Amino acid sequence: MRATTTFVSTAVATCAIASAALTVSGTASADTAHAARGSSPVLAAAGKLPKVSARQVIALAEKQVGVSEDSAGGGTKFHQWYISSQRAKETAARDGGSLGEYRNAAWCDMFVSWVGQQAGIRPVLGWDAYTVAHAKWFQANHRWGQTPKPGAVVFFDWDGGKTADTVKHVGFVVKDNGDGTIKTVEGNTGEGKVEIRTRPTAQVAGYGYPVYTA
Repeated sequence: MRATTTFVSTAVATCAIASAALTVSGTASADTAHAARGSSPVLAAAGKLPKVSARQVIALAEKQVGVSEDSAGGGTKFHQWYISSQRAKETAARDGGSLGEYRNAAWCDMFVSWVGQQAGIRPVLGWDAYTVAHAKWFQANHRWGQTPKPGAVVFFDWDGGKTADTVKHVGFVVKDNGDGTIKTVEGNTGEGKVEIRTRPTAQVAGYGYPVYTA
């Protein structure tokens, strides 16, 4: 489904695919994004950003449902955007490799990052192609916790781990179903598409809470 080499196989390619029940799209609850502890360094940046709510971000993510990768595992607008971004240069240098290796790489976090950029809140949502690094960014900014909230960035470990180091996939929380599952919108899932999913919270390593400004 995708070609991965060198640094991509150990960093970007943590975006794993797992089977889960498919659900229809629905309405998110009110914007809730709170720091898990302490004062976050990104709060100052929020005041300079457009007024954007969790509901708006979820709606933008849901509009991408159906976008699919090509036969080589790439070719999406998320890949194209990431490769052209300054962040790709930074992460390629950090992880070792070349920009071209992102072309057909696993793209769940490129999708999440693209949504943040398009919504205008990238400084308070973060951007990366490596799920572990993105999770640690939320932790470093005191925006990490274990409570599902609409608009939260959800990080998965299929084995049930609860640390950033074991994260394998990422998406957005649409809502907490209240029955031990969450409704999500994710890229690079199912058959390599953006899809709405239902996931057990037992597979969640943690949640990153963007600073929503509206």
